[in-house]
Amino acid sequence: MQSGPTPRPDGARPGPDDPLRVALLTYRGKPHVGGQGVYVRHLARALVNLGHHVEVLSGQPYPVVDESIPLIELPSLDIYNDHFPMRMPGIWELNDRWDWLEVTAFSSGTFPEPLAFSMRAWDHLRRRRHEFDLVQDNQCLGYGLLLMERDGLPVLGTIHHPITVDRRLEMEHAESPRQRWSKARWYAFTKMQTRVARRLRRVITVSQSSYDDICRDHLVSPSKLHIVPVGVDPDLFTPMPGVVRDRNRIISTASSDVAMKGQRYLLEALAKLRTEYPDLKLVLVGRLKEGSAAQRTIETLGLNDAVEFISGVPDETIVELYNSSACAVVPSLYEGFSLPAIEAMSTGCPLVATTGGAIPEVAGPDGESCFAVAPGDSEALAAGIRRVLEDPEGAARIGLAGRERVIHRWSWRHTAERTVEHYRALLAEPADGTGTGV
Repeated sequence: MQSGPTPRPDGARPGPDDPLRVALLTYRGKPHVGGQGVYVRHLARALVNLGHHVEVLSGQPYPVVDESIPLIELPSLDIYNDHFPMRMPGIWELNDRWDWLEVTAFSSGTFPEPLAFSMRAWDHLRRRRHEFDLVQDNQCLGYGLLLMERDGLPVLGTIHHPITVDRRLEMEHAESPRQRWSKARWYAFTKMQTRVARRLRRVITVSQSSYDDICRDHLVSPSKLHIVPVGVDPDLFTPMPGVVRDRNRIISTASSDVAMKGQRYLLEALAKLRTEYPDLKLVLVGRLKEGSAAQRTIETLGLNDAVEFISGVPDETIVELYNSSACAVVPSLYEGFSLPAIEAMSTGCPLVATTGGAIPEVAGPDGESCFAVAPGDSEALAAGIRRVLEDPEGAARIGLAGRERVIHRWSWRHTAERTVEHYRALLAEPADGTGTGV
């Protein structure tokens, strides 16, 4: 059980060995699907285990955190909820200026959550300025972070990958000029994120691939940007003795219905493979969105009975699915890191993954710790999965090699320790950002 924040005299900085008081921000933290909620849950726990005080501030959907970790809910208008996405809030729902800000931004066609959440978080923290030593932002990059810095509350930015990459891929896959125009408006918030990222004194990211993209797209100075890989819990995501792999089932995640995740190519690969393996089925961890591109693709390819979506389940269920599936598939066109990849590898599940973005850094060489295929190519994806199905013993060896790669490289404790190094380096820097790097 973590204790409450340690009181400090006004203006006093923590000593080099003092526990730190951290406000960890995430504008949305879906518990079991998508990197933000997973990152916040495990990082917060690891930081507390190191003796620090952490409070999580989040908008909907709220993350799952340990009972010992305070979760400060900063409700948004929840415009992009799973059940009625892109709903227009009623005027009776607009209770304060941040609600008006959110609905105004939404009405202009852009994604409003990062901006509105950052302002709600600033509004909350300015009244508690002396209860925290610093703020860690998780991918929000809203203007409220600059107000926190102005008020003397240091901010460590975390960028898993620049959303400008999502924007670029979505624009490339737009099906009409109108859709391209609509996506350009929706991604307009990335201009704010670039402005904020450039002005933060210290930023961490998760891979060399993301580092390069952030320097290029967000124009962040390389001297202010540092790599801290994310982790996995190898005691939770572990092989389960006695569980038999179902040769007719593969598993993947469906964290979002965007082009970058490559779901269309996986569904096309499944349709091709079912001509050879008619009983082959795909389990997607996530929720099917009504009217989504994934739903249309499933119906067009006649895969309604071959694809099962599973959502809202605990990690233990996902671990069991990894252990009982022929392979896990990461079909993304781009990833800044890929938590699903290392979670699958940690269980010993053979991994078929593209070479998009940072995935090769994570999954390793083809034929050694994974089956690597080109991104955006359903034929290549089908061929990779076919290698698993045709040689289950060889796939099992690669799966075990994948686990060895994970447990020797990544853990949440290591992520937390490296993050704390950057907390202390940030606190040692003068406000003009001329301090030395870690």
